Amino acid sequence: MPPAQHQARTGGAAVTATFDPLLQLAIEAIDLPGIVISHRLISAGDEHALLPQEAPAFASSVDRVRRASGAARIVARQLLASLGYPECPIPRAPSGAPVWPAGVIGSLAHDSRVAIATVGLADEVAALGIDIEPAEILPPELLDLVATPEERLKIGEDPFRGRLLFVAKEAVYKAVYPLDREFLDHHDVQINFAERKAHIHSGRVVDIRVLRAAHLVALAFIRQPQ
Repeated sequence: MPPAQHQARTGGAAVTATFDPLLQLAIEAIDLPGIVISHRLISAGDEHALLPQEAPAFASSVDRVRRASGAARIVARQLLASLGYPECPIPRAPSGAPVWPAGVIGSLAHDSRVAIATVGLADEVAALGIDIEPAEILPPELLDLVATPEERLKIGEDPFRGRLLFVAKEAVYKAVYPLDREFLDHHDVQINFAERKAHIHSGRVVDIRVLRAAHLVALAFIRQPQ
């Protein structure tokens, strides 16, 4: 199925938004109240979507990084608009994390082909992280670095489980770092796909959702206490 295309206006210029319909269907199936997610196939010219407040942080980056960062912000601004927010810059903090407008929490990610974003309201969601990788087998030499001994026992015959563990742990790190300000090793996070939970060595527990399409996507989140 060819990607769907439509025209959108971001940063004062018309851009062509290109989506993978099957990936978007998988994303929408996650269906979490208060959390919106979307994606974009990274396209030539997306680097020009970086607003003046965003561009300086990527001035020394190669074209593909600026293009992917622009694509992710196109998606993020569309999601913010769906929540009623006007177009606004999403600059990059010194830590590399995006800076969201007041009252919003979110996360950006991209691989070589797809940019993805997720956004929620801060009074509903305490932490939010997302990551994406192509659906490829994790190189064997990296598996020990990513998977704990317990996780390795559950990999079985699933060729993509190692890569999915990597994606999930990256999403968890993005979610909890703003709360704890702690750098996590992959072995500091234990993923339980059956329970849809991530257990951090500190005792914190994070909800996770994962999907498989042509890409592997993981969402990590913590709800605000009711």
